[in-house]
Amino acid sequence: MNLITRNFSIAVRQRLPVSSLTSLRWQSTRATSSQTAPTPTFPCVDAHAARESKILASSFYHYSQTASSGDSGPEPPYARPNPLSYNTYHHQHPLELTYGSTLPSFDIAYETWGTLSPSRDNVILLHTGLSASSHAASTELNPTEGWWEKFIGPGRALDTNQFFVICTNVLGGCYGSTGPSSLDLAGQRYATRFPILSIFDMVRAQFNLLDHLGVQKLYASVGSSMGGMQSLAAGWLFPDRVGKIVSISGTARSSPGSIAMRYAQRSVLMADPNWNNGFYYDDLPPHTGMKLARQIATITYRSGPEWDQRFGRKLRELKDGQSPSPSRSPTLCPDFLIETYLDHQGEQFCLKYDANSLLYVSKAMDLFDLTLPALEELAMTPATQAPSSPSPSTSSPRQSPIQAAVASKSHPPPLNSAPHLPELAAGLGPLKSIPMLVLGVQSDILFPVEQQRELVDALRMAGNTQVSYFELGGVWGHDTFLLDILNVGGAVRGFLS
Repeated sequence: MNLITRNFSIAVRQRLPVSSLTSLRWQSTRATSSQTAPTPTFPCVDAHAARESKILASSFYHYSQTASSGDSGPEPPYARPNPLSYNTYHHQHPLELTYGSTLPSFDIAYETWGTLSPSRDNVILLHTGLSASSHAASTELNPTEGWWEKFIGPGRALDTNQFFVICTNVLGGCYGSTGPSSLDLAGQRYATRFPILSIFDMVRAQFNLLDHLGVQKLYASVGSSMGGMQSLAAGWLFPDRVGKIVSISGTARSSPGSIAMRYAQRSVLMADPNWNNGFYYDDLPPHTGMKLARQIATITYRSGPEWDQRFGRKLRELKDGQSPSPSRSPTLCPDFLIETYLDHQGEQFCLKYDANSLLYVSKAMDLFDLTLPALEELAMTPATQAPSSPSPSTSSPRQSPIQAAVASKSHPPPLNSAPHLPELAAGLGPLKSIPMLVLGVQSDILFPVEQQRELVDALRMAGNTQVSYFELGGVWGHDTFLLDILNVGGAVRGFLS
């Protein structure tokens, strides 16, 4: 008598109800099948466990020093630079921050290319995206390719025959500038005791570096992605010290969609038990949360059409070297090439960048808002006020900045514009005299072209008549600013020269 029959007979003798008989039959069937079916295996889970064991066995805490390599297409090189390959400016005075805290002192890591003119008037400040270091291009001290390698150099977009280019690691980062992984005055890691930052705080720290270098006015403030926010903030804070602005795939007001994407990344990171409320520096890092966060980010950085061209629905090769077959049995681990690509991107990043820096810097992006009400709530004012037009000698009632923006005859609000557009135009007043280049990318889902169009409309409503706008095609999505040398580089070079 087998197990099912025996249990059923016992139930009948005990006159159990039908529901109990059904339950017993299910339990017995489950027990029998568990005895005969093989135990499932998950190589992707095993690989995760192997990585964790390797980290525990190593002398922790060290980031990877090598640049990531793409699987089958162009990928921006990101790597942690050697501390001996960049300069460090130490600011020994307190820095008052936007949200009420103070940093007693701070460091800014920076690298330079080109030659500073005797009058120090040929400086371009290049702002980075979220996770980039100061290593935008190769140098004698660090010949490794930088994240904007093909845009910097003689005859390139940032022409080092003409300009002196400075790039910094942002405040809050982990590549030489002061951030959560830095030591406080007591010699302890800041961790999540580090104060909340804003994009304005990052820019103020950069301008302290410029003061140290004796640079009174920038030829241009140039940035992409989060760097595009910084380039706008530089002109807003210091309108008399910025000659031109380039904002590529950026925004003047973080949208709910972008905030949601970054919130999802922070959520999976903070849900990793190894995050430990940010105090993980002497223990196992939250590498799983970082890997998942990077996978989410990568989805927002590229585009579906590009992945259709690169990967389609192709399956990964099997470990034994056999070609993938559509008839093979699917698994819960990665089967498609696109899955292995995301897995690779997460693996490459998860130990390269500090988890707390990702939290703080991405939060600063979310908080960025140049609408007038948001600026007034923070009591923000430019360091130097741009000259205002003389008031006409009439008895007409005085207009508010928002009313003035709406009433601009040179550029009225577009039809079906966002409700906040007049408030944004009013907030962008300090930028009305600065020539500006704005670039958008049609396949960008993180900073959609609607945000660049909105920025251009708001600038023109604010009275800026020197705004150039180009909208780029292509399939690279948000990462176009890293990869499209011909169109991005050509537009930037033409505008700067």
